[in-house]
Amino acid sequence: MKVITLYEPGSIENLKIEEVDIPQISDNEVLVQVKAISINPVDVKSRAGKGVYGRLKDIKPLILGWDISGIITQKGKDVTDFEIGYEVFGMVNFPGHGKAYAEYVAVPANQLALKPASISFEEAAAATLAALTAWQALVNNAKVKSGDKVLIHSAAGGVGHYAVQIAKFLGAHVIGTSSANNRDFVLSLGADEHIDYQNQQFEDRAADLDFVHQARRNFNQYPIGFK
Repeated sequence: MKVITLYEPGSIENLKIEEVDIPQISDNEVLVQVKAISINPVDVKSRAGKGVYGRLKDIKPLILGWDISGIITQKGKDVTDFEIGYEVFGMVNFPGHGKAYAEYVAVPANQLALKPASISFEEAAAATLAALTAWQALVNNAKVKSGDKVLIHSAAGGVGHYAVQIAKFLGAHVIGTSSANNRDFVLSLGADEHIDYQNQQFEDRAADLDFVHQARRNFNQYPIGFK
């Protein structure tokens, strides 16, 4: 199978296409034929020698990538939730060696979800890291519930636009910040109010908040807030 490898960090010219054997799966894994991947800031930083590269630098060759969608072609004997032919998506072995830049990827079954039939492989692959970040912040950490008042900064961004939808799904009153150009988009996601951060101070518009979601630029810093 074809993979994209990295032997030394640097520019995109350091990425090489090579042929390797299809990976063998363990009892709790499935083999996914990759239909789409997504590239996030962590990919770019790791390729350049930053990000999680420090943890992986001794692996030669290194196969970057963590976010995939595809079709299960094999399953281990302990896998009960998936069958061959299922369409799935997920973030693989993050922050370890994901090996997603490949035609086939061995994935622990508990790191995958079924791909909804209503979305494409490309849409599913693009939803993993960003959507999980928003979900962890709002559901796992903040435990946002119906009736909460939530402020979401950068509501038109990669993580933010998922955060708006998740918060609304949980029943929260959502205030989203973005530029004026993205106002209609943010409101279309379900936000109840919009703040133009370029011309308005959110401190003057939002009070009695239960949680503030702020996605930081550094990939390994979780969103912050209060409850």
